[in-house]
Amino acid sequence: MADQQGWNVLIVDDEPPIRSELAYLLGQDERVGTIDEAGGATEAIEKILADKPDVLFLDIQMPGTSGVQLADILNNLKKPPVVVFVTAFSEYAAEAFELNATDYVLKPVEQERLAKALDKIDATLAARKPAPSGAATRRIQGERNGKRTYLSVSDISYIEAKADYSFAYTQSGGYLVNESISTLEQRLQDEGFIRVHRSYLVNIDDVRDIEVAKQSGLIQLTLERSGACIPVSRRRAATVRKQLGLN
Repeated sequence: MADQQGWNVLIVDDEPPIRSELAYLLGQDERVGTIDEAGGATEAIEKILADKPDVLFLDIQMPGTSGVQLADILNNLKKPPVVVFVTAFSEYAAEAFELNATDYVLKPVEQERLAKALDKIDATLAARKPAPSGAATRRIQGERNGKRTYLSVSDISYIEAKADYSFAYTQSGGYLVNESISTLEQRLQDEGFIRVHRSYLVNIDDVRDIEVAKQSGLIQLTLERSGACIPVSRRRAATVRKQLGLN
């Protein structure tokens, strides 16, 4: 696991040249410690269980078990590694974030884009560390019209995913947040926010109305301060029903 020697990273890709290039680029960042490689899902699982890497750079399209399938399996672990998908196809982005990936990077990987992914990994790992007794996330940093500001978590109505960033909406409007919705979900899980859709994180205290379609059973939430109508995905419906006290 991560310590003073840096992150333990595992690169999973069936193409050795791509693994080598990514390992070289990762080695330029001082936050990265040990770098190991795996050519497929089976080898990766063995190394994950044995070495418990902090971070997984995961190719999506591989022979046999795909990167998406592997990431889904890893979600069953008590402490899964932080996952960054590496792919040549941007259309996989939505599915990547649905699997709680911290980021996705397009091939060929560029140093500047990789640095942004490493910053997100840093934030995700920091959010996973046990907070001191009584500590909580009270504010997050947002940006609007070129000006940065700190948003009180209690003032946020909902958060919407926008590619690898997010927008936090308050009564006064939306603010760009330089964090993925998955990272914010982890940071705000003890502050009354629930993930209702791959694209939406909602402040449960701001829910004004709950509409359940009679035939389909689909749920839609209307929020108080923003007035937004937020859909609940089928995958998350059971959890949301439980948290909202619905039968």
